[in-house]
Amino acid sequence: MKVLVVDDEVKNAELTAAELRDAGFDAEFVNGGAAALRRLGESRFDAVVTDLRMAPPDGFALLAEVRARWPGTIVIVMTAYAALETARRALKQGACDYIEKEGDFAEVIALALREAGEKQALQRENRQLNSIVVTRLFGEALAVVGEAPATLRALDLARKVAVTDSTVILRGESGTGKDLFARTIHALSRRASGPWIKVNCGALPEALLESELFGHERGAFTGAIRQKFGRFEDAHGGTIFLDEIGEMPPSLQVKLLQVIEEKTFMHVGGNQPITVDARIVAATNRPLEDMVRERTFREDLFFRLNVFPIVLPPLRDRPGDVPMLADHILRRHGASRDKLTPEAMRALAGYAFPGNVRELEHTLERALILAGPDPVTPAHLTFARPEQVGALAWVPEIPEEGLSLEDLERELILKALERARGNKSLAARLLGLTRRTLYSRMEKHGLHRPGEGDADESEPAE
Repeated sequence: MKVLVVDDEVKNAELTAAELRDAGFDAEFVNGGAAALRRLGESRFDAVVTDLRMAPPDGFALLAEVRARWPGTIVIVMTAYAALETARRALKQGACDYIEKEGDFAEVIALALREAGEKQALQRENRQLNSIVVTRLFGEALAVVGEAPATLRALDLARKVAVTDSTVILRGESGTGKDLFARTIHALSRRASGPWIKVNCGALPEALLESELFGHERGAFTGAIRQKFGRFEDAHGGTIFLDEIGEMPPSLQVKLLQVIEEKTFMHVGGNQPITVDARIVAATNRPLEDMVRERTFREDLFFRLNVFPIVLPPLRDRPGDVPMLADHILRRHGASRDKLTPEAMRALAGYAFPGNVRELEHTLERALILAGPDPVTPAHLTFARPEQVGALAWVPEIPEEGLSLEDLERELILKALERARGNKSLAARLLGLTRRTLYSRMEKHGLHRPGEGDADESEPAE
């Protein structure tokens, strides 16, 4: 175990590091929190042992920084001024242990490091076993990667709920891995050998979505030349994943509520109830509570779906996961971490990734193509180009008298339509919306409504 000892009393730091080396650890020391952050940025350490009372940044500030930037690193705090409240605060902020500087305290630190290391190894082994299960069922691309506290909490919740038949709703921004978590829940459930069915509720018009979900009888509508089973029937004995559940029209929300409560439904045009045994996992990037208040989403359906919510953190809130994710993505593309220069890795770790993990993957894939046989440098990372950074960081100036978000949204829609030359599918992609959502917001702002004369009405919904 590689350990960094941090203390602004250099003699104490040096002596503690020497005793840890005698105990079998690869230990070195630095003078104070600022030096510790520099050293941690230069090399990977398994553990940090830090004093609390130091010149800024003190031990608490260092603890917070390590937990945010290197979440897999063990942190043990030591102090000559022991107090119960201080210990509670340190442990609450993520320290593995709290050691008082008295007697042979280096021996106590060595014991704490071994115990923390064993616990961490066991947790890592459990995650690897779960990843193996998911990998075997769905392929390596779907192994959940990350050690940030928020990621581990979400994984722990997924593991706990997987063994039940409870309805789950996954919440988070686009690109945070909701599809992956849904597959993980299925893979770890007793239904793993059953079907896995995914339906994007925002990708189809209302009439087609109803038929897709619940099937139809012959002659139910024009073009229904034969009976068709719905996706709920296909999912019998397995799991159905309803992605973008917030896009589901109100008329279908009633029918979905019936399926959740009674496990029955009828084909479009049918009159015979059909019983189905399918576990429901839903996902949304929209604030359903706001939609309930606006009466665009049924309150009773919200409560039925919200039995077990799991919130997936955006990548900007877990920057310590970026190097691990980058390694995983590079391996999938047949490259090693050495393909990235240290400067490129620092650029990745320092970027906010508004598109989350999906954007990271696309960024690396594009960089590998641009670099060819050469190492990937910041020049190959599209977001690292000055003109791109400026574009991504753009936000309007807010005047003293304030501004209207409604007017701003309207102007952005108009600019997107102008850039897309009236193609609403392209305009929706430029704004990160589904076409259905774009139409809804156009109607809200009194813009041209979909219908006769639309440039892209013949195109399939996304």
